[in-house]
Amino acid sequence: MRIAVSAGALALAAVVLTPVAASATTKEPTPSVNNPIDNSGLGGLSLETIAYGSHARQTMDVWWTPDGQQRPGIFLVHGGWWSSGDKKYMKEITRSYADLGYTVFNLNYRLSGDAAWPAQRTDALSAIALARKHADRWAFDPGNYVVMGFSAGGHIAAAVGTYGDGVSGLKGVVGLSPIISPLRAFSDGAKATDPNRRRLRTAAIKLAGGCAPKGKCSRVWASMEVAWHASRKDAPMLTIHSEDEFVPPVQSQLLRQMLGQVGVPVSVFTVPGINHSSPLYRQPGVAERVQTWISERIG
Repeated sequence: MRIAVSAGALALAAVVLTPVAASATTKEPTPSVNNPIDNSGLGGLSLETIAYGSHARQTMDVWWTPDGQQRPGIFLVHGGWWSSGDKKYMKEITRSYADLGYTVFNLNYRLSGDAAWPAQRTDALSAIALARKHADRWAFDPGNYVVMGFSAGGHIAAAVGTYGDGVSGLKGVVGLSPIISPLRAFSDGAKATDPNRRRLRTAAIKLAGGCAPKGKCSRVWASMEVAWHASRKDAPMLTIHSEDEFVPPVQSQLLRQMLGQVGVPVSVFTVPGINHSSPLYRQPGVAERVQTWISERIG
């Protein structure tokens, strides 16, 4: 496995990739993937870990097939209340999409204890920018990719999907139990008996920098609201919830309403039960539905 870190501070337009063991004067490695890497028993897949910023958590694992073809990409964003979690827990899902032939970028990002919102969205956008800049290195088609997130990672993924007036090359967003509205989570948690809903309220406050959605903090809470940023060039979305989980389907129904008003399709799918995030993804038929939806958009 090759591991690389950035040689300087984060810059969307100019990210330097430098091997960990090399000195500061080492030149950027040639983006060549002619020789498959199989140090982890990955068969024909290659794998390396790249830093897209100077913070320790601004890293991503890249899985690709070094066969000279440009392949569609999938960016995966883990969950964990915005305050915990790690890309290592996404390895099985990452491998499954790499085996299907995609170039897969499995992201870590700054947690809410490291930096308040919008640092997490900024990190996802920065990782995408680096991947697109060095697309040839990873046999990646920079104009054809989706972003998939789980729980809090679903919030980040959806926020990328409604960022600005469309993100170049982004063809779709998938959210498993995505928190579309931290404001809704804040209000629901205030009166909830469900400990997870109360915890989500606390997590949303921490993401906002430790303050409630009023006064000087109103702007950051508004920035966290995915549906409020709907525009006609946003990416189509698929969201999946369990019917009785603590991140209810109504969160995504609000997104479907707002994006629908500007002509962007949003599919909201529900399954029985209370499973959330990765356990929901493992429910019968859910992964297959996601894979079909992605294939229809990026091949």
